[in-house]
Amino acid sequence: MKNHLSYWMKGKIWRFPLSLSLFLLPPTIYASEVQMEAVKPISIQLTDVSLSEAMSQIEKVSGCSFFYDANNVDLSLKVSLNVSNESLRKVLDTILDGTGLSYEISQNQVLLLPRTINSASNSRAQISGTQQKRNVIKGKILDSMGQPVIGANIVEKGTTNGTISDMDGLFTLDVSDQSVLEVSYIGFVSQQVKAPSDGGNVTITLKEDSETLDEVVVTGFGLAQKKATLTGAISSVGAKDLVKATAANASTALAGKIAGVNFRQTDGRPGATTKVQIRNMGTPLYVIDGVVKDEGQFNNIDFHDIESISILKDASASIYGVRAANGVVVVTTKKGSRNTKNTVGINMYYGWQNPSKFAKPADASTYLSHYIASETVQNVASRTYSQEDYAKWLQGTEKGYVPFDWYDFIWNTSPQYYASANVSGGSDKINYYFSLGHMNQDAMIVNYGGFHRTNVQMNIESQINDKLKIGASMNGRIETTVNPGVPEVDDYWMPVFGTYRNLPTKRPFANDNPDYPTQTSTNPATNFGWLNYEKSGKYQKDWRVIQLNLNAEYKIFDGLTAKALFGYYYANQIMNNQEYTYKLYGYDEATDTYPVIFENNNPWRERTMGHNEELTANIQLNYAKSFGDHNVNAVVGFESSKLNTPNVWVHSVPTANSLHLIDYETMDTYNDEGNETEARLGWLGRFNYDYANKYLVEFSARYDGSWKFPPEHRWGFFPSASVGWRISEESFWKDWKVSDIFSDLKIRGSYGLVGDDNVDGYAAFDYLSGYTYKNGGSVIDGEYVIGSKPRGLPVTTLSWIKAKILDVGLDVSFLDNRLSGSFDYFRRLRTGLPASRYDLLLPSEVGFTLPKENLESDVHTGVDMSLRWNDSVDDFYYSIGGNMTLSRKYIWDRYKQRYSNSWDEYRNGTVHRYDQIFWGYESDGQFTSWEEIASWPIDNDDHGNTTLRPGDIKYVDQNGDGVINDMDKRPIGYNTSGDFNPILSYGINFSASWKGFDIALDFTGSALSSYAPNYENKLPFHDGGNMPQYMLEDTWTLADIWDANSELIPGKYPMPLIGNSSHSNYWDSDFWIQRVRYIKLKNFEIGYTLPQLWLEKAWMQDCRIYLSAQNLFTISNIPGTDPEVIKDSGLVTPTTRTINIGLNVKF
Repeated sequence: MKNHLSYWMKGKIWRFPLSLSLFLLPPTIYASEVQMEAVKPISIQLTDVSLSEAMSQIEKVSGCSFFYDANNVDLSLKVSLNVSNESLRKVLDTILDGTGLSYEISQNQVLLLPRTINSASNSRAQISGTQQKRNVIKGKILDSMGQPVIGANIVEKGTTNGTISDMDGLFTLDVSDQSVLEVSYIGFVSQQVKAPSDGGNVTITLKEDSETLDEVVVTGFGLAQKKATLTGAISSVGAKDLVKATAANASTALAGKIAGVNFRQTDGRPGATTKVQIRNMGTPLYVIDGVVKDEGQFNNIDFHDIESISILKDASASIYGVRAANGVVVVTTKKGSRNTKNTVGINMYYGWQNPSKFAKPADASTYLSHYIASETVQNVASRTYSQEDYAKWLQGTEKGYVPFDWYDFIWNTSPQYYASANVSGGSDKINYYFSLGHMNQDAMIVNYGGFHRTNVQMNIESQINDKLKIGASMNGRIETTVNPGVPEVDDYWMPVFGTYRNLPTKRPFANDNPDYPTQTSTNPATNFGWLNYEKSGKYQKDWRVIQLNLNAEYKIFDGLTAKALFGYYYANQIMNNQEYTYKLYGYDEATDTYPVIFENNNPWRERTMGHNEELTANIQLNYAKSFGDHNVNAVVGFESSKLNTPNVWVHSVPTANSLHLIDYETMDTYNDEGNETEARLGWLGRFNYDYANKYLVEFSARYDGSWKFPPEHRWGFFPSASVGWRISEESFWKDWKVSDIFSDLKIRGSYGLVGDDNVDGYAAFDYLSGYTYKNGGSVIDGEYVIGSKPRGLPVTTLSWIKAKILDVGLDVSFLDNRLSGSFDYFRRLRTGLPASRYDLLLPSEVGFTLPKENLESDVHTGVDMSLRWNDSVDDFYYSIGGNMTLSRKYIWDRYKQRYSNSWDEYRNGTVHRYDQIFWGYESDGQFTSWEEIASWPIDNDDHGNTTLRPGDIKYVDQNGDGVINDMDKRPIGYNTSGDFNPILSYGINFSASWKGFDIALDFTGSALSSYAPNYENKLPFHDGGNMPQYMLEDTWTLADIWDANSELIPGKYPMPLIGNSSHSNYWDSDFWIQRVRYIKLKNFEIGYTLPQLWLEKAWMQDCRIYLSAQNLFTISNIPGTDPEVIKDSGLVTPTTRTINIGLNVKF
């Protein structure tokens, strides 16, 4: 019975029985009679039991299911029944006699209806005696999938005249002229529809309410609560919102949709993910179907298989204990539903991708004019380009003087595609979901391979009997990354680097012959002309991953259930990389030959082989019971995990590029890393109590052990508590007029302790003394032993990082839940951050330092909030929402800070101060003339102003000593080093639908962060390379580039001078440091769903075509660079702008 209720709460239960009946035995009426006759005769005896209990007993003996509107059916009615071998209809007639209820039967589904609402005569009796024109309205209520909504309330606005929809979603209502129909059903957005003036038929489509208070939110370990009774800061997003993005992974699909979660995509190579942090607190813990996993598994699950994602942002995460200090992402995959027909879904799209925002290098004309002007100003005797050369380059037609566009040569528009199929459904005992999907994403770099992934998901659950339910799931993937084997550690670096390092006056091939790549810069690998599979080699990395779960539930007695979950995870990886020997050529026009000008005879061949193998177990007892208005839920459990990660790396020097196998003769390195075993163990408990859904209390605790720490510091206890008060449920509130505006109002608060065993600077078993194997050498027993190095002093006092989290929140909804929002203030204090004591000294001869201890602390504090409006006007439904997160880090305590003077404390002090502060000079405009420089009273360049030119940057002398030096630096921005997220981030979401058309837009943005350009993005002609077009064309320059005394033409940037990177122009200052502000259209989708009348002829349930895009545009104050990028040179694989066309079909 409770299962039916939970489905009903979601507003989805009604469509399933009807879909099943239409699929199995049309016509419906005939099928209903056949099914009813198929129900075995019923024998049952009940005395003075509640209607709820009676229905449960009838379900058990008959196999039928009951459905009803809880607002119109009193489940506490006492009934009695004593029948033997009677039909279902006879049993229902008997038990419902005198209750005021009637029923309808469709197959083995029973719909209970109040007689007063079901009767047309009663609705007419409510009409005023005043004679007026009447209209008989006949209509049908459908959901967004075109399925009937059973039991929807249809009321003539301003009256009590109403009815409800039947098993086919149909209704008939006699209304007055010019009336408005109000249609409502739990789980859907209420609608007002003007009744046809002359009567007739009307079809009303209800849209699901994503903000309903009866929405069930998964809170971890298979536990779930209604959103209305949550006391923690937990946000969730469902499948319908996730699939509005045609992203390559789950993190990118999630971006901008949840308050309190920060997203940043800093790289756009194929398969690249988006960095996720909860409230800027670090990498969260991921839990997929009850099993703890890493972000790699989360990002490579097919997000079309995800049913919901819940984000545990506060101390509610303490139930995960050991690794929950940065919050928890709880993922639940689709499992199908019982009593539903088989549904086959197909989803596919094909698209094109190109760089969304990447500063193009200067073209030949711009580069040459500014380079020549620089040589003119610097009085270079031996010019790189003569006036004759310059004229030929500008003309660009003569051989040897044709400019080359390296950006177009390296970057192109590349394809991506995705296709998946799934089947789901269930009988009265079994539900299942199977899916298979494949994604292919080519690189935007020409002929550079890409990323390919095939996913499979299988979930099945079976109700064996009244007490036992078992289930199994399998998630697997095959994943391949492939690209040319390229010198340097990162194969994607060289094409990006070459875009700028290669000048537009250099061409990739000697004499333009593609068989003879030439040297285009001081680094031979920058020539993209030979970075291909034929000439440079091949890199390929493959993953074969499978996650198997087996779960079981056993109902010991009413309210007490035992649950068990066992998981096995295996991920095999193999990486092969071969980098060939190669030659670069010149061209001798006199002899028409191609002499070798550079040769690399050092081939590289490597292979990594390894796997991750993990066993997990979770066993728990769950007690849930209601005693009148008192609702209790408690769970105790045990969790364990063991992970092995053996890994082997092999290197060889092949004798020829064509030999790809590794053999003993060519192998020079074999490195076995061993199992690297990890193990964790924990006990958990949680207790929930609520009174009348009004007063809410939760306590949870976790007792965890980690293999990392010494035995006496291995275990930690992590408790938390939270409370909530739904003020809107109080009688005084309901009697107050303000309750007409507020649909719901809840205040809540939580406080708890969570842990983190990911301690920087500490490795497992550092608490043991001894020697490190295969590393260095040391004297042991008087003899020098090669391959042994002292481990240093054992770390015996270091243990968990502990985080105390406070959260105070408010959940509110207005105007019949059309407007809803939440607000949270949070503060996290982390103690036990590792640091070493400096006031205890060891002789340098020992070769190691003092071990780290839990000595320091930091604080994160801020707010997050969300607001959403859902409404409809006739057939037009729309939703607009926004979310914002403001989270800042403070350095709180440091071990015995020392300062030499007050300035030192001001400049370098950190205790109880903001983290992420960037110090630099405050600029004061630019010099505009030689006269201004000559009379300037401040030493601006540390050389008595002898290096200054008009256009150079002026700085503020903060202390008035007449010299610009470190004493004049002030906070000018936010830290740009490391991996910091913006302090303020936000998302804006809009969706709408009308008569089959739908549109969805997701915007993301941020503020309160800084970007510090450098190298190619700032310095003039850095290391002999090019500069961005946007910058070079807007610098100070000469009117006559061959005359140093010619008129100066002003620009935004100082005049670039060759080799001038150390000049005062390029000191850290607010001239360069940008405080980043941007808004990006992250996801856009517009679609059309074909009418049901068309689909029925094709045996389709649903068919939708759509056009989607990602990163369509960005509005930013950062020129030329994607504002999500953190690399100061700007040289990183840019994020992709994608355009896709797609199709969704259901059968």
